[in-house]
Amino acid sequence: MTLLTSLADMMGRSRYSIRQAMERTRRTIVRQRSCFILHYSAWICCIFIVSASAAIAAHLRQCEEADYYFQYTECDSTGSRWRVAIPLNPGECTGLPEPVQGTDCTFSCKAGEFLEMSAQECTRCAAGTYSLGSGLRFDEWDDIPPGFSSLAPNGQNASTCSSAKWVAQGSYLESNRDECTVSLIYTVHLKKPGSVSFDYQYVDNSIFFEFFIQNDQCQEMDQESNRKWIKLTTHGEWGTHSVNLNSGTNILYWRTTRVTLDSKAVKPVILKNIRIDGVAYTSECFPCKPGTFSRAPGSSSCEPCPRDTYSGRGASSCTPCNSKTHFASEGSATCKSRPPCSEKDYIQTYSTCDKDGKTQVIYKWVEPQICLEAAAGAVTLPPSGQREPCPPCNPGFYNNDTATCSPCPPGTYSDGVKACQPCPAGTEPVLGYEYKWWNVLPANMNTSCFNVANNNCDGLNGWEAAGDHVQSGAGRSDNDYLILNLAVPGFKLPVSVRGASGGEYGRITFEFETNCSTDCEFYFMEDVDRRSTNVIESWDGSKTKQSYTHIITENSSVTFTWAFQRTSQATDVRQYVNDMVKIYSVSVTNAMDGVASVCRACALQSQRAGSSCVPCPAGHYIDKETNQCQECPPNTVLSGHHIYGKEACQLCGPGSKSNKEHSVCFSDCSFTYTDQSRTLQYDFSALTSAGSIMNGPSFTAKGTKYYHLFNVSLCGAEGHKTAVCRDNVTNLPNEDTGGGQQGSSVEAFLCQSTIIPSDGRGLRTALSSQSISLADTFQGATVEKSLNGITARPELFPSASKRIPDIHFFYRSSQVTTSCPRGRNAVLSLRCNPEKTAKGDISIPSECPAGTCDGCTFHFLWESSSACPRCTAVDYHAIEGACKAGVQDTVFVWTEPRLCTGGLSLPLKRMSPCETIDFWLKVGAGLGVFSAILLVSLTCYFWKKNKKLEFKYSKLVMSANKECELPIADSCAIMEGEGEENEEEEVVYANKSSLLAKLKAVATKKGRRQLIGCQQNNLVEERKREEKLT
Repeated sequence: MTLLTSLADMMGRSRYSIRQAMERTRRTIVRQRSCFILHYSAWICCIFIVSASAAIAAHLRQCEEADYYFQYTECDSTGSRWRVAIPLNPGECTGLPEPVQGTDCTFSCKAGEFLEMSAQECTRCAAGTYSLGSGLRFDEWDDIPPGFSSLAPNGQNASTCSSAKWVAQGSYLESNRDECTVSLIYTVHLKKPGSVSFDYQYVDNSIFFEFFIQNDQCQEMDQESNRKWIKLTTHGEWGTHSVNLNSGTNILYWRTTRVTLDSKAVKPVILKNIRIDGVAYTSECFPCKPGTFSRAPGSSSCEPCPRDTYSGRGASSCTPCNSKTHFASEGSATCKSRPPCSEKDYIQTYSTCDKDGKTQVIYKWVEPQICLEAAAGAVTLPPSGQREPCPPCNPGFYNNDTATCSPCPPGTYSDGVKACQPCPAGTEPVLGYEYKWWNVLPANMNTSCFNVANNNCDGLNGWEAAGDHVQSGAGRSDNDYLILNLAVPGFKLPVSVRGASGGEYGRITFEFETNCSTDCEFYFMEDVDRRSTNVIESWDGSKTKQSYTHIITENSSVTFTWAFQRTSQATDVRQYVNDMVKIYSVSVTNAMDGVASVCRACALQSQRAGSSCVPCPAGHYIDKETNQCQECPPNTVLSGHHIYGKEACQLCGPGSKSNKEHSVCFSDCSFTYTDQSRTLQYDFSALTSAGSIMNGPSFTAKGTKYYHLFNVSLCGAEGHKTAVCRDNVTNLPNEDTGGGQQGSSVEAFLCQSTIIPSDGRGLRTALSSQSISLADTFQGATVEKSLNGITARPELFPSASKRIPDIHFFYRSSQVTTSCPRGRNAVLSLRCNPEKTAKGDISIPSECPAGTCDGCTFHFLWESSSACPRCTAVDYHAIEGACKAGVQDTVFVWTEPRLCTGGLSLPLKRMSPCETIDFWLKVGAGLGVFSAILLVSLTCYFWKKNKKLEFKYSKLVMSANKECELPIADSCAIMEGEGEENEEEEVVYANKSSLLAKLKAVATKKGRRQLIGCQQNNLVEERKREEKLT
């Protein structure tokens, strides 16, 4: 049975296998049939196409040189390539040249040449064209050139940043003006190592401008930070940045990120003249752009057309304009019609003084003159020649009957009117500049004009002298930068203060006003040792006459720059020529090559006649009586460089002391406060190192996230300001002569930096910029809420403990700003919090997330256990234990909550002998028994006496009720005694408060009255008997 079953199973499986094999065979036949049909159809189509192509080729013309161009294939691993012909319009001709071996992949032509592909030889460029040889140049920006693109990284607000991009402005490229991060990208393939360079303008430090390079794997190339972040430039200055490129694919990024913390107008980044070297070859020359030309073959660049000429694209020469009716600026592509002359086209100046001390008023046309005097409606130039008295020379200069003012010789002084005189004995000249008369510009000042689009106004004067002031000129267009520079080679302190260790080397003060009808801006900038130009302050719109002072803290050569721009909108005409800025006076103290207008007393080596001036040591003043150097009293500092007289030593504020040089007041980390009968002593040594706090995040109007980082230097360090805020983006330095780096940083008691995190803006690292000082001088520390005009606001923070008051540290920064004309202030409140660590935490008011509510006074709260006073004996108490075996323990514990730190430690446990509890128990029991016996005895005595008194009282009452009968003699005697006793008893009972005593007192009084009445009656009757007997 089993054998039959197995055989049946095998037969079943065999039938199933046969069915599968038949199915597979059927599918294979169908598939092969389909392939056969497909292949057969393909062969038929190929035969048809070949036949058709042959038929068409028989009717196509032969290709000529104009029908194709040559191009190299990609280089292979051996560095070779092929030249192939590419038809301009495929299918129009036949017979293209066969591919031939090309030049080496690294082959390139010289500048001014191009590679002629048919012969594969270098050929000179024709006139009107130029070539860089192995490079590319982008200098036309009517549109974004092919290959360039603008990209806004992901993570930004799509609705506000979708349209953000770089904008072509004709002769330059401009970055976006909003807060979006936008990158300008260009990809170049180099066959050999090369470089990229570009000209730029970058004047707004609220924009972060970086340039970096990536390879085709999106990996950033190695690049030093000072080549990645672009340096700031001054207004009216083009900077040049260049970076080496590796062979292969290089993706170039120009990226800008802006954070708007105020409402000032944006100054975008401007690019022009991008040049890339290292491409393999240039197959054609580039035509000169309109307004330029190249007159000779083989040119590597094009020249701008001169004034009053123009040119088109690819010009080899420039065409003159009709100078009578038209004009053209330098580098113009067309000529423009001359407008009729108006009052805006001429200015009033003064001639130099003649020997008679007179000057002439001169009216002249603004150069270059573009207006027509003969046109209808044109104004004529007012007549010149009116003579006026010359203004006096500036202080420190003299006229000496000549036409010009000359500086006084060293050691002399003059007020500008009188002749130079030598300084009296015991005095020295006060050197500096003091310009307040402007017949001509001083020798160390120069003026220029600059336009971002071109250099057409370089030859014009940006500023004009106008007698009692110097004013901005007309320029060529309204968006010109009108530049005024003042060069100071260095600073030289007076002899008496050369030993001082203060941080002030000099100061510059100028008085100005602006009159504008549009969006004008006025900048004051500083360039130290030609490292980088920083904008110190700026003003926009019209400003009334005001003064501004800037303190110089570094003894270096400095160039101060004033720049004025009527409008930032690009224009070629002058519509706002009457908008101007006037500077009335400029003064610089301690200038190295300065002159003196006055002399001041100096410290003398001795009191002998003819003694010379000597420098006083640091922290010394000049005694008015002896002219000798005297050290300032303790805890005083010298006020700047005015050291004449003891009053120059100014007392430090409460809770502060001066350093050894008497140059700065600081806290030595100790503080003492007396409250009624208690004295609190503090030790802030644990807070010596700089503390910091980063608040936020905050968001700009466009949604950019940023933080404010505050660094605090509270005390110690002998007054050295250990709080440092650094910029890692803007104002990057050049390498100095020693090969080191001078970073951009701010050192102060308290400083602030703006931090932009890397997330959300496509940035690769967090940015730190816009560092400012909030506290340069320490005013003092006190528990009072106000000091030297600075007020603390404790209501901005949670309430403090009433037992321990907050200690307020007051600071001030003397650097004034437009929003803070008196400088910035800061208040740091120290609060005792035993729950905090010794270092503690710093916080800012929740109502003022930037640390300030008015923009000028900053408030901080530092909670720390180190801010608690030092412990004293009043901060703990004793607890006595039970007496055990004749010994009693006394322990000391802190009074809770403990609001002290350091100082006295808790005393150790104290043990003292004591009596046992059984002895005192016996003594107590004995005293209790004695007291009980005494109390019982007294009770019995008074009870017995009370009974006796009651008996006598009852007897007296009974006697009083017998109708006034007199008792016997014994009774009367007894009654008399009893009466006296009752009087005593009455006094006793009167002092008692019981009811029985009160009743007895009433009865006693009643019985006494009755007894007295009876006695009186008896006397009357006895007298009557005696009268009868007589």
